[in-house]
Amino acid sequence: MKEYRRVFVIVLDSLGIGAMPDASRFGDEGADTLGHILEHMGTIEIPNLRKLGLLNLHTAGKMEGTDAPLGRYLRLGEASNGKDTMTGHWEMMGIRTDKPFLTFTDQGFPPELIRELEKRCHKRVIGNKSASGTSIIEELGEEEINTGAMIVYTSADSVLQICGNEETFDLANLYRCCEIAREITMKDEWRVGRVIARPYVGKKKGEVRRTSNRRDYALKPTSPTVLNALSGEGYDVIGIGKIHDIFCGEGITKSYHSDSSVHGMEQTVQICREEFHGLCFVNLVDFDALWGHRRDVEGYAGEIEKFDRNLGVLLSELREDDLLMLTADHGNDPTYTGTDHTREYVPLIAYSPGMKGGKALENQDTFAVIGATIADNFGLRMQEGLVGTSILDQLV
Repeated sequence: MKEYRRVFVIVLDSLGIGAMPDASRFGDEGADTLGHILEHMGTIEIPNLRKLGLLNLHTAGKMEGTDAPLGRYLRLGEASNGKDTMTGHWEMMGIRTDKPFLTFTDQGFPPELIRELEKRCHKRVIGNKSASGTSIIEELGEEEINTGAMIVYTSADSVLQICGNEETFDLANLYRCCEIAREITMKDEWRVGRVIARPYVGKKKGEVRRTSNRRDYALKPTSPTVLNALSGEGYDVIGIGKIHDIFCGEGITKSYHSDSSVHGMEQTVQICREEFHGLCFVNLVDFDALWGHRRDVEGYAGEIEKFDRNLGVLLSELREDDLLMLTADHGNDPTYTGTDHTREYVPLIAYSPGMKGGKALENQDTFAVIGATIADNFGLRMQEGLVGTSILDQLV
């Protein structure tokens, strides 16, 4: 069995395909991101996803699968105790997370944490509550600009987010404050998965908008991952989007910042046209950040359609010895209550021009089959303590 020279893993951030059996424990019983989008919309234009087999795996509304899918497709359950970006991506590369990251959704951050942050950043904190990033900038942006304060907020995720106006706060200073917040929240009692810089422009309500200069300060993975194994053996590990941030650069040999999910796919197509030997790992965050959290069904559907168009371009560029894997890291059902991620199964669709036809494969109970399959493909031993079993023999 010959190895694939290049593997592309593209994460459609939050595109879940139905509630997991333990979803009620997370308050997500009945969630179904893709299914409910299709039910709401009736039909959407996704010819490339359809021909790869997505609708054979999971469908709803007026859409149907195809009689001759090109890809191999299956459903993955999450073994980790969570439903967030980091646990999902880490699990793909072999780490099972049993102790969930802390959230501060109901009460905001403790006064002791806020006092320490104010003291070290030399800024007064305003906000300190769970909120949408766009709404809290509308609410408090003018006060921040006029008083020199600092907007701090959280969400249903394990995050501490700091907003800063690029003209009056200054990006370098915003990043400095986030680095301080990351250091402070390393304490066990305040341990959040990510600190996120949320820069914006505009000085009046109705005119403010967030920019693409977001920066994530994530915890380092709790052990070396498949990414470390790959780069340690001299293979290319290319991160597109927020992959570098999610893994704190661990195991990444080259990284590209994306301004949007469309831009991320354009970057992926360009990388596909170049020579490399190893993995191209892509996160497309707009599904989640722009549409899932904002409970915008039409926007989410439109983002899937935009992805499908660029997917068609990528498919035309793939080589016989390339392997493409499409998946997600959790759900974020835009028809559900609240604004949180949802505990769902995710798809895994694998395709190579060298494959001899598509078919359904047996569902798996961990995202880690992705990393294990990649390691197997390149003949690497899995680090002790990592989880996952390869399905490479089913992808040829």
